[in-house]
Amino acid sequence: PYSKHIKGKIRELRVDFGRNKHRIFYFVFIEKNIVLLHAFLKKTPKTSIAEIEKTGENYYNVLKNLKIYE
Repeated sequence: PYSKHIKGKIRELRVDFGRNKHRIFYFVFIEKNIVLLHAFLKKTPKTSIAEIEKTGENYYNVLKNLKIYE
């Protein structure tokens, strides 16, 4: 698996199983905890805007509800 920066604190974990390309968006949270924001099976060469927008929504939902994750 490989990881790359997407935007702000959000990173993308790339996991390939044969022809299947899985993508997991995540960020590192308080004290090195990892929060998985969104995962999908990538079917095109470029990640769709919708997948990135969904990840952004989930990221802001986590930040709005910090008490749940403490």
